[in-house]
Amino acid sequence: MIVNAQNLVKRYGELVALDHFSLQVEEGEILGLLGPNGSGKTTAINCILSLLDYDRGTIELFGQPMRPDAYNLKQQIGIVMQDVAVFDELTVQENIDYFCGLYVPDKKRRRALVEEAIAFTGLESHRKFRPKKLSGGLLRRLNIACGIAHKPRLIFFDEPTVAVDPQSRNSILEGIKKLNREGATVVYTSHYMEEVEQLCSRIVIMDQGRTIASGTREELKAMIGANEKIRVELLNPDPQLAASLSRQPFAQNATLDENILTIYCRNGSHNLLAVMDYFQAHAIAFGKVYSEPPTLNDVFLEITGKQLRD
Repeated sequence: MIVNAQNLVKRYGELVALDHFSLQVEEGEILGLLGPNGSGKTTAINCILSLLDYDRGTIELFGQPMRPDAYNLKQQIGIVMQDVAVFDELTVQENIDYFCGLYVPDKKRRRALVEEAIAFTGLESHRKFRPKKLSGGLLRRLNIACGIAHKPRLIFFDEPTVAVDPQSRNSILEGIKKLNREGATVVYTSHYMEEVEQLCSRIVIMDQGRTIASGTREELKAMIGANEKIRVELLNPDPQLAASLSRQPFAQNATLDENILTIYCRNGSHNLLAVMDYFQAHAIAFGKVYSEPPTLNDVFLEITGKQLRD
């Protein structure tokens, strides 16, 4: 086990930021850590990294106790935080070399690692640029290069794609997948649910300093009974239709908002066919029909009752 944090408690006066929070991360996985703002995600990460004192609990990384002076463990960790942290006075290459040099004193080896990080993040043609000359997407890539150049075994990514263009975002996500394929274990936080669904092999949802759910995407969806949603554009909306559909065996519930009927289906593989049969049998006129599989956002809203961007 790469990360084993047990029963962490962190207080700020009367405020309990972490309330017996536990987190385990297995080697080789990409773990998504989700929670609304103020849920304790950043506090938990900072405690795990020994950047912040905590009141109670235990933390082990790579099977060893984590302490502020555990430099042998810190050398194996990479951190890519939401706020870009580079030196404006240094070029792209100089920034990567500086941060890599914090962990790798050998200049020859460091030179090779810096070149690999530049190639990995696609910054070859910008190596002589200073950060202020870079676009938002390139600046994010530089931030990542500085955090991973020393080849860490464990990497924490905190909102690495905030405010970047779609092309840079896709490049960053593909880079994280590649790092994982090459052996890195990843802890990933994001406000973008589709990223977490795309990347993460397991997901932990926390709120009010506690873990409230964990599992794979499929396990979390099964936990709340999240299933297919079918949206239908009605040509002649009937206010009684939603209540009638809610009583059908294929439906958990149905709602009508102006002319848009939403049917929340039970678990099954032929729900759309059942809905179409019902409409035909009752001569219901309709236009467009959309079938939506359950999403991680459905799970999050059901469990926390909050939008992730609160």
